Amino acid sequence: MNEVMDLSLVDWSRGQFALTAIYHWLFVPLTLGLSFIIAIMESIYIKTGNPEWKKITKFWMTLFGINFAIGVATGIILEFEFGTNWSNYSWFVGDIFGAPLAIEGIMAFFLESTFVAVMFFGWNKISKRFHLFSTWMVAIGANLSALWILVANAWMQFPAGMHFNPDTARNEMINFWEILFSPLAVNKFLHTITSGFVTASIFVAGIGAWYLLKNREKFLATRSILIAAIFGLISSIYLAFTGDISAKLVGEKQPMKLAAMECLYKGEMGTPLKLFAVLKPSNDTSRLNFPYTKMVIEIPYGLSLLTHDDPKAFVPGVKDLIEGRPEYGLLSAREKIERGKIARQMLREIKEAQQDGDTEKYLELKAKFLDPVFQKNYFSYFGYSFFKEPKNLIPNIPITIYSFHLMVLLGIYFIFFFITIILFSFYGSIEKNKFFLWIMLLSIPLPYLAGQSGWVLAEVGRQPWVIQDYLPTLAAVSHISSSSVQITFWLFALLFTALLIAEVKIMVKQIKIGPKDH
Repeated sequence: MNEVMDLSLVDWSRGQFALTAIYHWLFVPLTLGLSFIIAIMESIYIKTGNPEWKKITKFWMTLFGINFAIGVATGIILEFEFGTNWSNYSWFVGDIFGAPLAIEGIMAFFLESTFVAVMFFGWNKISKRFHLFSTWMVAIGANLSALWILVANAWMQFPAGMHFNPDTARNEMINFWEILFSPLAVNKFLHTITSGFVTASIFVAGIGAWYLLKNREKFLATRSILIAAIFGLISSIYLAFTGDISAKLVGEKQPMKLAAMECLYKGEMGTPLKLFAVLKPSNDTSRLNFPYTKMVIEIPYGLSLLTHDDPKAFVPGVKDLIEGRPEYGLLSAREKIERGKIARQMLREIKEAQQDGDTEKYLELKAKFLDPVFQKNYFSYFGYSFFKEPKNLIPNIPITIYSFHLMVLLGIYFIFFFITIILFSFYGSIEKNKFFLWIMLLSIPLPYLAGQSGWVLAEVGRQPWVIQDYLPTLAAVSHISSSSVQITFWLFALLFTALLIAEVKIMVKQIKIGPKDH
């Protein structure tokens, strides 16, 4: 990896990947959640034998199919970018990162695709129970597809189950199960798919509200709204639960991200939790002075309790993590940089001894490099060796804190949103309350906004790392021209925007047509 890097190339590569990921995540959540809602509706049809439920299932299945097809297209491009734009990353961890992606393609994608055909074209051609089985398999397959890419992303946030080979300068997998079942991977998967369930629930409820406002399809609308509200309420409560676990894991594995998302510059015992904050602009180039807030709402001792289950626990802030707090076992960023340089220099010496044919020196250095003490005290800071200024280890705090609090506030809103729908539905007044029907309809974009905020928090908050502590973003990009990335950025922007417009138009047209007796 070269010492000199074109920073514009890094920025454009990050921008292109962010563009692709953002557009991809506009399609995925609806697929994850709507697949299960469809399966639930078809199960009711099989149980009751009421043909109205078959018509309802087919209607939502049509919208699912439109969204599914476009989501697949953006996902394929996203995976190709690991090779085209991030080849150094792919080389460094390809043995680990490639496995989940391969499993996604071989198992989940083929499972999903096989049963999609049966689900759409098998009506009246196969038994009702086998068709229902196919629908459930599509739902399970769609969510399994998400599992493997989320396992890979969780590994980037918290590397586990790996071994660094100094001969090849690559990370190699030594324990697949440790990667698959790491606490971060399990919780990230559950938190992410549950956000998709909430998205689909609000989408279904919003479309149902539109039908009631238009005085159309009353049976479809009221039944769909009730199912979506129950499914959504359970999902939104569980989403809050997994979010709480996420905060604990971030505090343990990525303390800088936690400090940034809570705007915690100097740690303290009994740290309060910020429910809402507005930051003052700061011109401080060191990025270490506290940007006093214009307005803040806090819960006393909340952050200490959230992250350590102890209201008096110490939570480190940005300044502590950069300057160090020996009394709490925190090394300074300067010390981490120096230790990373020692590990990197030894790796160079191993390679030189290998090339010179000095077997004795090579074996001696390699044994020292692989010693567990050296690995823990020096190689674990390998990625810090790429930095000269500690301030570059601080993520963008305004983006991180605002995305975090927006996500949390919307999550709270969703719980009350679904509770209100259920109350109106059980009292038989949902269709009479025009004002709340408009709220339901206008709430459709909100889960998408919450989901995007969550991903911004996850990825911006961990910068400057591609792999936490081991590989920075500036060292992960492919060595290609910045202009090439710029060209493809704008091409992808046009393509994805066209796909999004096409989907919205087709969806709107299909919703206006409504359910049909096929």
